[in-house]
Amino acid sequence: MKELMGDVGADHELVVELALSAGRAVAWWFDVDTDTLAWMPGLGEMVGVPGADEGLVKARLSELVAPLTVAAKAAPVWQDFELEQPCETPGGTIRWIQFRARVSGEPDSRRLVGVATDVTEQHDQEQALTDLADRYRLLVELSPEAIVVHEAGLIVYANPAAVRFARATSTAEVLNRPITDFVHPNSVSPMLHRISELGTPGAASDPAQAVLLRSDGSTLDVESVSVRTTWEGRPAFQVIMRDVTAQKAAAAALHYQAALVAHVSDALVATTADGLVTSWNPTAETVYGRAADQAIGQPIQAVVGAPLDPRAILDAGGVEQAVHHRADGGPLAVRVSVARMGDGYVLVCADETARRRAEQHFTTVVAALEEGVIVVGPTGLVESANPAAERILGIREQEVVGLPTTLAELYDETGSRLPAANYLSARTRLTGEAQNGRILSMTRPDGARIWLSLSCHALDAAGDGPSAVVVSFTDITERRMLDGMLEHEATHDALTGLFNRTVIIERLSRTARNHRSGRTAILFIDLDKFKIINDSLGHSAGDKVLQVLGTRLSRGVRRGDVVGRLGGDEFAVIAHGTASRDEATALAEHIRSALNEPITVDGRNLHIDASVGIVIADPDDPRDGADLLRDADLAMYEAKTRGRGRHAFFDVDLLERTQRRLQLEQDLRQAPRTDQLWVAYQPIVDLRTGRTTMVEGLLRWTHPRYGAIPPIEFIGLAEESDLINVVGVHMLRKATGEILDLRADHNPDLGLTVNLSARQLDDPHLVTAVREALRTTGLPPNDLCLEITESALMRDPTIAARTLAALRDLGVRLAIDDFGTGYSSLAQLLTLPLDTLKIDQSFTAGLGKSDDAEAIVTSIIAMAHAVDLTVVAEGVEHALQLDILRRLGCDQAQGYHLGRPSAQPDLDRVF
Repeated sequence: MKELMGDVGADHELVVELALSAGRAVAWWFDVDTDTLAWMPGLGEMVGVPGADEGLVKARLSELVAPLTVAAKAAPVWQDFELEQPCETPGGTIRWIQFRARVSGEPDSRRLVGVATDVTEQHDQEQALTDLADRYRLLVELSPEAIVVHEAGLIVYANPAAVRFARATSTAEVLNRPITDFVHPNSVSPMLHRISELGTPGAASDPAQAVLLRSDGSTLDVESVSVRTTWEGRPAFQVIMRDVTAQKAAAAALHYQAALVAHVSDALVATTADGLVTSWNPTAETVYGRAADQAIGQPIQAVVGAPLDPRAILDAGGVEQAVHHRADGGPLAVRVSVARMGDGYVLVCADETARRRAEQHFTTVVAALEEGVIVVGPTGLVESANPAAERILGIREQEVVGLPTTLAELYDETGSRLPAANYLSARTRLTGEAQNGRILSMTRPDGARIWLSLSCHALDAAGDGPSAVVVSFTDITERRMLDGMLEHEATHDALTGLFNRTVIIERLSRTARNHRSGRTAILFIDLDKFKIINDSLGHSAGDKVLQVLGTRLSRGVRRGDVVGRLGGDEFAVIAHGTASRDEATALAEHIRSALNEPITVDGRNLHIDASVGIVIADPDDPRDGADLLRDADLAMYEAKTRGRGRHAFFDVDLLERTQRRLQLEQDLRQAPRTDQLWVAYQPIVDLRTGRTTMVEGLLRWTHPRYGAIPPIEFIGLAEESDLINVVGVHMLRKATGEILDLRADHNPDLGLTVNLSARQLDDPHLVTAVREALRTTGLPPNDLCLEITESALMRDPTIAARTLAALRDLGVRLAIDDFGTGYSSLAQLLTLPLDTLKIDQSFTAGLGKSDDAEAIVTSIIAMAHAVDLTVVAEGVEHALQLDILRRLGCDQAQGYHLGRPSAQPDLDRVF
């Protein structure tokens, strides 16, 4: 050991490094080759054998570092080791020692150099923290109160009670969902206000009432406290919630009981054992004509105007019929019920004066009722029938009195005859149970079939034996007929008599299809250009056409197929048992042929064609009825895009294209606000000077998910979804602002040209938007040119002319784009306030290749110059086209040969 320690100097720096990293430590060494251990003084005390001889210290140390010495034999030089071991002191306590060591020396002579550190206090602290955390966790996990933590609005922790409160199936169903998903809308704003005021960690809100939304749609009343805390180092809020449903129910019950006493229709009186009044409710004031302050403290006999002994009534059974007197002396027929309450009594005094008077008029009232009333005695024989019963049933009272009710044959709603034992009067007589609103039918003596809504009540339900009963009924024959008509209207199209959309979706449901064998084909049929019939011949003619086509559809399908009208000019056919696409195709073509036969309406022969979308669903197809109809609708639109009068099958690619289109439409609404839209600029060059005098602003869209979206895709989408006006205004504002920077950097006279779509010409706010863009940016109106396609101008020349005139009044210039593709004439151009004509690139592309192309361009230039229009040629791709355009006298040109559309920073090279 001395030899091993004699070489300690070589490892001095290593020991110092280990000691500094370990804090207070004692060094030790182990020779790997000789299995020799050495240590510094103090190690024996540290490992729990203070004052022991060297052998005992060595044995204890060898045992503790054995894992390290074994591992060191196979470890490379400078391999680090760390180990914590428990050891027992002579006093029986456990001490924790941390051993850190490193292999040093040469490959053929190595030693393990280490230090030992007492980490008992640190270990105890960590254990205490762990125990504290475990106790807190158990308190939270086992708490009957719901505890959740939400960070940035999302739930990051929920204890089991919170999961039960939410009626969720698992914690995963709750985590990572917005806290507001589980808060009733009326409680969201107060909750957000409470947590907004918790500015510092540990701050807690006052207890507040809130309503939770559970997963099953029910609600739960809670009292909640929010506490500002942290979650993984980020600000969060802990919410503790206590179920106060029972508390609120108890409060409501007390409130109800108090309200019941205050508003019950009987006089409620409480007395002492000696008969002095202690409580007198409002009804008692009304019945007896005495205020509460006049009655309380007085003997009960004095305030009811008659002898009254609560104890005697209670001993006699608790109920007494008596005559009391009001304060003004008027008599009252009263039914007194007595119950003991503590040391006194509670009396319920029911004023039956009016009831007894009403009984005198009962016969008159029953006779005047529109509702039929028959009294059946305990033996099941008719005792009386009122006039309404005679009228409804077609009988005479004297003819049926004394006869059993079973002589009348009754039938239920399925048409089955009711057994005599199930007659309502028989069941009520024997059981005393009331029967209400039972729908039955019968045949009157005159042969008329009538429907009755019948109820039955026992006259003496408290009796032990069979009771007399009152059977009341109303004639609902007319209502039943009306209900049948309404049911038909609810499931059928009013115009064609076919099933409506609701029935079609129900027949396509998985439940309905499970009752069918084989595959099901769904055909979605849309009439082509049906709007023309309505617009030209009127809706009356259109309705006649739809009725004829509905009949043809019903006759043109197979037996068992379902035909429905979905609305407008859309129909659906459900063909069960369709085995293949070929069968579905044959059915679709057969339907189209039937629909295409001439229809004569108002002396006109009309030919109708249709586009058909087809979906074939296997028996295990997971889609519901609405999904299948939606997919068939998508296939129908695909058929229309292929040229109408066709059929198309639904497939996954079609759904993906549609979903992409829907996604793009939604994202396009947000694109102007999220800087996804930007403007590319293409130079327009003056062919006389060779300088760039204008740039055309072209809208581009960089989608965060799909990347660059082609303009032909998103511009068309914008026009179809009415977003073109929003996108157009955004582009106009952006371009008129950016052109000012280009003018400052390159050419102060640089002009800007911007395209307008046909939909923008119809926008009544277009002129205002242009005026506002010019005012905001300060761009001179004469330096802005608005381009309108020739086809847009010709769509509605009157509206176009009015809009262009208003734009011209602002001082902007106007250009007709893509000239030559819209079949306009020089005479039409003369009626519009235009400045520039842009030759469509299809004509420019032919220059140098076709004499006809050059002749057409020559004519266009001459025609435009004749009416003082500046001519711009689009699509210049090479120098030859540019030379020809100069020779023909074209004013300006643009195209890839002169410069591609690019972002603003890339324009320096074109000036």
